[in-house]
Amino acid sequence: MPVLINMPSLSPTMKEGKLAKWLKNLGDKITSGDVIAEIETDKATMEIESSDNGVLFEIIVQEGEENVSVNSPIAIIKEDGDTEEELNTFSESSGIKKAKTISSDSDGKFDKRDENQDNETQTKVVTKSNNIDNYSRVIASPLAKRLAEQNNIDLSKIIGSGPKGRIVKDDLKLENLSEGNIVKESSLSGTSNSDAKFNDVPNTNMRKTIAQRLTTSLQETPHFFLTVDCDISKLNEVRKIINDKNNLKISVNDFVIKASSKALKIVPKANCSWNDSFIRYYQNYDIAVAVAIDDGLITPIIKNVEIKGLEELSSEVKDLAIRAKANKLSPEEYQGGNFTISNLGMFGVKNFTAVINPPQSMILAVGMAEKRPIIVNEEVIISEIMTVTLSCDHRVVDGALGAKWLKVFKSLIENPSLMLL
Repeated sequence: MPVLINMPSLSPTMKEGKLAKWLKNLGDKITSGDVIAEIETDKATMEIESSDNGVLFEIIVQEGEENVSVNSPIAIIKEDGDTEEELNTFSESSGIKKAKTISSDSDGKFDKRDENQDNETQTKVVTKSNNIDNYSRVIASPLAKRLAEQNNIDLSKIIGSGPKGRIVKDDLKLENLSEGNIVKESSLSGTSNSDAKFNDVPNTNMRKTIAQRLTTSLQETPHFFLTVDCDISKLNEVRKIINDKNNLKISVNDFVIKASSKALKIVPKANCSWNDSFIRYYQNYDIAVAVAIDDGLITPIIKNVEIKGLEELSSEVKDLAIRAKANKLSPEEYQGGNFTISNLGMFGVKNFTAVINPPQSMILAVGMAEKRPIIVNEEVIISEIMTVTLSCDHRVVDGALGAKWLKVFKSLIENPSLMLL
């Protein structure tokens, strides 16, 4: 019996995804456990595996198609013994609009065919460019892409009439091309009458999600900010000793993560999140760390920080950061967390404010450490000062509670031996 493959739900918050890449072609044999496609979610690119054996008979969702709803069909696997009549009946009964299928010829081999083949004769149109650029840069229907390739039409020069500017097959007819939907050369280069140059890059699912979540956070969460300067001179002395003696690379950020967890444990009322009918207080200390990647930002989570030593903590942070940049994190590694740290010190940023990552109630913005003159016992000395700013959700963390947490954090950072208690 044919097997329907659906768009998987790769996280509790996932409602739709992008079929980034098919790793199997029509007619390929598939064994249970084979990776057949890559799905781009709002946070990462994940691989999906087949749970059945057979042949990839039909591709319903084309490579590169976005906004594919969870649990909607993306392909059909033909099992041994399935007849073409059974396959066609299965497709019709499932209400599937075919994209690409395979059929058996007299020799038992598979040929590719397109069920959406348009029988209307298309007039061949040749543009100035004889080569078709990478179609993944333009928004066009699969049929329009194929017609453009057959007729040597550069899709980047066509203005689409479909939803959100999508190019459809009607846009490629001769009469439409002659009516002004071909973009002028000056427009293609991004040059206007004012000689302004630009390059439009479509938003990825991750970038859209970041925009939506942060906009919602600022609109619905009443932020307030608390800033302190931390003297990390002692911390750097301890860090140097640990690294030199053990051939390690413990960073200042590792101490910040450890101190944040310890401060949440000492001030448990700050380890919470707001809900409309209740306040949730957490008994675990999972710290999320913001990591910049090509498509935006992701916050992998270090779980149970309070029971981990600096060496284990540092190793886990490095591993998560490397896999985050390679889009190799599993959903449980970036979802959740009680508290977030965003560190821009390595970019030379002195201080900044960060937007709270809902449903969390606080996020710590860490700036660069720099040598500054300070007064100690009526004397001016030079110390290494790091400015941090705590963003708080005023619905659940008021000024006094946020200040109490920040005071404890500052004490731990300036006296790192207290983290051992």
